[in-house]
Amino acid sequence: MSTQTANARAVTTYRLLEMKRNGEKISMLTAYDYSMARILDQSGIDVVLVGDSAANVMAGFETTVPITLDNMIYHARSVTRAVKRALVVADLPFGTYQGNSMEAVASAVRIMKEAEIDAIKIEGGEEIMESVTRILSAGIPIMGHLGLTPQSIHKFGTYTVRAKEEAEAKKLVRDAKMLEEAGCFAIVLEKVPAALAEKVAKEVQIPIIGIGAGGGVDGQVLVVHDMLGITNEFSPRFLRRYADLHSIMTDAFANYIADVKSGDFPNENEQY
Repeated sequence: MSTQTANARAVTTYRLLEMKRNGEKISMLTAYDYSMARILDQSGIDVVLVGDSAANVMAGFETTVPITLDNMIYHARSVTRAVKRALVVADLPFGTYQGNSMEAVASAVRIMKEAEIDAIKIEGGEEIMESVTRILSAGIPIMGHLGLTPQSIHKFGTYTVRAKEEAEAKKLVRDAKMLEEAGCFAIVLEKVPAALAEKVAKEVQIPIIGIGAGGGVDGQVLVVHDMLGITNEFSPRFLRRYADLHSIMTDAFANYIADVKSGDFPNENEQY
């Protein structure tokens, strides 16, 4: 464990608000399993997101829509067993909160109790405010998500940048303020113009976490498999690859296969 992590103050929703007020950027990455979450936490990450992107990188679905609440609880429970310092946030999956606020509360309560996470994340603004209000009234912290909302991909029909037109941009600002007024502790802005994201970050008091939203926000989030280069077929402009684990792992597997085939592994020092 790093000295930084061992001595660092635990991250809470209030701590994130302090970070924004102090001008300290917030770091956030996804995790879906114990081993990855443990490494992230020991590295000093501020927020671990158990994203419904597990549908893509863990299960191979083209969209996030198919993942279930049971699936998300499984991944979230794996993550919370590993994390000691970071704030753990989990996505409520598609179909568990839209259109039925009572089901939304039941879904949120279930994942909070069974996975022991710190907060949930849900996508949308005005159209889901009844669910937002009910979940918050149950004492469950909410991180909002505006801009490109992957659970609505079949509605949009494209993963292009959102809120480029004035009407949609104005709605996004209204939705952000509405989420803040309702009591959300932070908002993710995905794939929106940088100038608009910066405007939102300045006009609300809660942290704005960007993904493809420029540097004028209060923090950044990426999918860990993307930034580590485990997935290599996904290359949007906003993605910076910090490693090329796809090549490293492919080489390691090829070397292992060759050693097994040749009889080089195991050698005399690797047996009993």
